[in-house]
Amino acid sequence: MPSTTTTPTTPLTTLKERGRALTGTQKLATAALGASAAVVGATALEVKRRLLQGDVSLVPNADLVRSVAARMTTPLLPDDYLHMLNPLWSAREIRGKIVELIPETEDAATLVIKTGWGFATDYQPGQYIGIGVSIDGKWHWRSYSISSEPSEGRRQRSGGTITITVKAMPEGFMSAHLVRGLEPGTIVRLALPQGDFVLPDPPPPKILFWTGGSGITPVMSMLRTMHRRDTIPDVVHIHSAPNRGQAIFRDERLKLAEAHPTLRMVENFDDEDGILEVSRIEEICPDWRERQTWVCGPAPMLDAAEKHWQQAKLAKSLHIERFSAQLSEAAEGGHVTFAVSGKEVDLDGATTLLEAGEAEGIDMPFGCRMGICHSCIVPLKKGLVKDLRNGAEYQQNQSVQTCVTAAAGDCVLEI
Repeated sequence: MPSTTTTPTTPLTTLKERGRALTGTQKLATAALGASAAVVGATALEVKRRLLQGDVSLVPNADLVRSVAARMTTPLLPDDYLHMLNPLWSAREIRGKIVELIPETEDAATLVIKTGWGFATDYQPGQYIGIGVSIDGKWHWRSYSISSEPSEGRRQRSGGTITITVKAMPEGFMSAHLVRGLEPGTIVRLALPQGDFVLPDPPPPKILFWTGGSGITPVMSMLRTMHRRDTIPDVVHIHSAPNRGQAIFRDERLKLAEAHPTLRMVENFDDEDGILEVSRIEEICPDWRERQTWVCGPAPMLDAAEKHWQQAKLAKSLHIERFSAQLSEAAEGGHVTFAVSGKEVDLDGATTLLEAGEAEGIDMPFGCRMGICHSCIVPLKKGLVKDLRNGAEYQQNQSVQTCVTAAAGDCVLEI
């Protein structure tokens, strides 16, 4: 997905646009703790100031109370004091902390993230999250599939961990930074889990997984979940990788196949076996027509799968996860005004409105970043924009998906 930036703060109202908002109880608890943190933080700062000035008399008096009150009326917000107590506490945004980086291959790593307030770890296997990382003073966002299994039993609202597994792409600034430039202890921002590429519970009796490269990540979450529940049905998993050394989770997948007689693992290494064409599915899995199928991998592989299943009139049994939108069209470009934010910018016809807004420091709503979830919709007040997937044009007084549209002339967005 394209590298984008956003502003340093995320208002609470945008949490709904990134999954689901904090509950009423959580808001009250956060507000109460924020107020308490403000008192504690202001008092601590005032005491520290007095000690540095040599004042060893810290008996509470009217002067101390006035000083503490003065500190509480400074521009510092309760969120600032919450951050002093615990960097994962925030009433404005969902945060996480990188606790471990686990190398998977030479160019892929698993990030173990401790989640903060407002993040429920009972997501569905196969869903993805947004992760924001500060690089050179700007926040860059990407969406990655969760590779860990969800928590079950007692619902965890904070303090749990999730994992995402990232492959550093040659052209991928963000992915390379996550794999090689991120240190344990780094605080990141999170968008809540979403996506429809999920495993139902209970799973269907017969499943076909076809994955390629880093497309293994959502399916790994599914396999781990079924393994923990001991509910692995008749599963055929076909995985393609450039070579054995780049086969992510290979050891774990083979161990799962050994532990579960109903799980059949088929590996294809491009340097040994050639590119796995869709025509070979019949040979590898003769009863593929009888199976619910999940496919995730490079775009040509997904395109071939869609065509193959459609020709067999089995499109309803096929579930596909794409890493990015297919933007094959181009717009004319133009002068874009973000009316509420007071920002203006001249754009070419290939830059999406979402990318443009974030580059200007505007807190743009977003979700999947590929034109599926409609979380990025913004009213078009004036002008014309074009959908880069299919060339469709949208005029003023319509709502537009900013992640897949670009300016087709001068336009004004109500944000």
